[in-house]
Amino acid sequence: VQVVESGGGLVQAGGSLRLSCAASGSVNNILVMGWYRQAPGKQRELVAAISGTSNTNYGDSVKGRFTISSDIAKNAVYLQMNSLKPEDTAVYYCNVKMLRMTLLDVWGKGTLVTVSS
Repeated sequence: VQVVESGGGLVQAGGSLRLSCAASGSVNNILVMGWYRQAPGKQRELVAAISGTSNTNYGDSVKGRFTISSDIAKNAVYLQMNSLKPEDTAVYYCNVKMLRMTLLDVWGKGTLVTVSS
């Protein structure tokens, strides 16, 4: 299974970006798809996640600004980021959790989002 992110880049504060993530390979029994981020010198943190039943969960710092959505048919997840702030600057990672004999946790390589002030 491979997970590939796209859509990162440089944006001014107050602007918007949309990240995309697609899983390929032997993809089935997806439990949750989500976005995490890691800023320099900080721990990786949850940004947003969406379950196979479309329940969503957001990190406190992005509530009201970011929206996660998914396209199960395409094994894809998206993150619409609005009202971006310099503190949103980080590498954003896509994560897919699938149920196999055990929980299979797959990560993408990340996409860099830089928000300038």
